[in-house]
Amino acid sequence: MAEWEGKSRGNKTGYGIFIAVLKKLGVLPAYLLLLFVAAYYFLFSWKSSRAIWYYLRKRLGFPLLKSLISLYKNYYWFGQALIDRIVMMAGISNRFTFNFDGEQHLHEMVAAGNGGLLLSAHIGNWEIAGHLLKRLNTRINIVMFDGEHQQLKQYLENTTGQRNANIIVIKDNISHIYEIMEALNNNELVCMHSDRFLPGNKTLPADFLGKSAHFPQGPFALATKLNVPVSFVFAMKESLYHYHFFATPGVVYRNKPGISSEKVLEAFVDAMTEKVKQYPTQWYNYYDFWK
Repeated sequence: MAEWEGKSRGNKTGYGIFIAVLKKLGVLPAYLLLLFVAAYYFLFSWKSSRAIWYYLRKRLGFPLLKSLISLYKNYYWFGQALIDRIVMMAGISNRFTFNFDGEQHLHEMVAAGNGGLLLSAHIGNWEIAGHLLKRLNTRINIVMFDGEHQQLKQYLENTTGQRNANIIVIKDNISHIYEIMEALNNNELVCMHSDRFLPGNKTLPADFLGKSAHFPQGPFALATKLNVPVSFVFAMKESLYHYHFFATPGVVYRNKPGISSEKVLEAFVDAMTEKVKQYPTQWYNYYDFWK
């Protein structure tokens, strides 16, 4: 099974079609069109389906019928996540509602004046939360691989909206580390997706859903080296128009007795496992994570 290649699913043509539907007809017709697009991926995208099928059947232990239904739902929820990002960034009329658990922890980070590190995963829809958290009165920086960044630029070219978040692109010359440090020095928040890595990157093993898997070392090493609070954050979709944001209390791991990168990873995996089990069809992982 293939490794992750540094970019997510979707293409410029597909985004363009949905943007046209959104602007002319609204969100609900786009969701109806998505029913057929999700069915196509469900029936014909064998490589990505194998990865999700293994996760549902072997790691979560779902029975056959529930796994089939959940596989289709996974594609449908993922399509909704892409649509919702465009809607929020382009300022398209919508009926979205939100509630926040732990938002006060992020306000406390900003009030402390040292910035903060937010560790998340490809679960739910972080882009939605990033757009809304502008009320924290600080800039949010999202660290991502160049493949994901270029893909994001493709569909931003077709919208009139502006992102609240700043993108920090991971580079081979580690210049992104200096951008992260500058953001934190400016009392900004830095969000890193911590469940994917490119071949050749340093990793750490951890037990995840009953089997050892590898996670990128970088986010957890930074968490122990930086003198800033670290929070685990997730934004999950709970119904057609409603999102639920979660943030754990900020913890400063630097110089904390007995703390290592592995210990921070262990805490993150616990939080990630809780969300995956609570929202099993919203982890958008289309490669062999346990390879």
